[in-house]
Amino acid sequence: MTALRLYDLAGADPDRRFSPYCWRTRMALAAKGLPVETIPWRFTDREAIGAHGGDKVPVLLDGDRAVTDSWTIAEYLEDTYSDRPTLFGGAGGRALARFVNTWTDAVVNAGLVRLVVSDIPGVLAEADAAYFRSSREARFGQPLEAVTADRDQAVEGFRRDLHPLRMMLRAQPFLGGAAPLYADCIVFGGFQWARCVSPFKVLAADDPVEAWRQRMLDLHGGLARHVPAFD
Repeated sequence: MTALRLYDLAGADPDRRFSPYCWRTRMALAAKGLPVETIPWRFTDREAIGAHGGDKVPVLLDGDRAVTDSWTIAEYLEDTYSDRPTLFGGAGGRALARFVNTWTDAVVNAGLVRLVVSDIPGVLAEADAAYFRSSREARFGQPLEAVTADRDQAVEGFRRDLHPLRMMLRAQPFLGGAAPLYADCIVFGGFQWARCVSPFKVLAADDPVEAWRQRMLDLHGGLARHVPAFD
């Protein structure tokens, strides 16, 4: 089959791919066993994805069809390539994954950004770094360094917020049970984002969530390990 193409957020180093949402999609594609050509995309390159109806990545191209938004892409892959391994494990699993999708955005990614955002300009090309700093400082209403100034203390609150995830992973190796499902890809995307942009340790070494993260890094021949990162 012709390889799918994926616009994937990159840093100054084109091999540093760090979008949490692109990582959800990359792990989903790998779980489906679908070959993909990744196209490095940067914040200031709006026209490249605008031509396909997107304003942010991921944007997946399957022949003449463009699919945007990581959740929409996951559903597209499940429905279009139903002969391949399932991402959801059925309708109930899909519904639960939708909850995980919103919980991860509201808790995991919202917590992580306040721990790592000031480190992101350091991995970006000059034009992207200027855009990122100005747009995010407008969003937060303060310098990026002020956002993360208390991260040594704030990380403890973030870790407490992971308690439901931690309790689940004490009982089973993946959110999907004995094997990962798309729900695992969703949560993992945030942690992969953090390791690709910041040296700050967001998890304790003895945390069951950290053990799960290591298992996720090992999947698909170590796909997520084979990019520039800080750990």
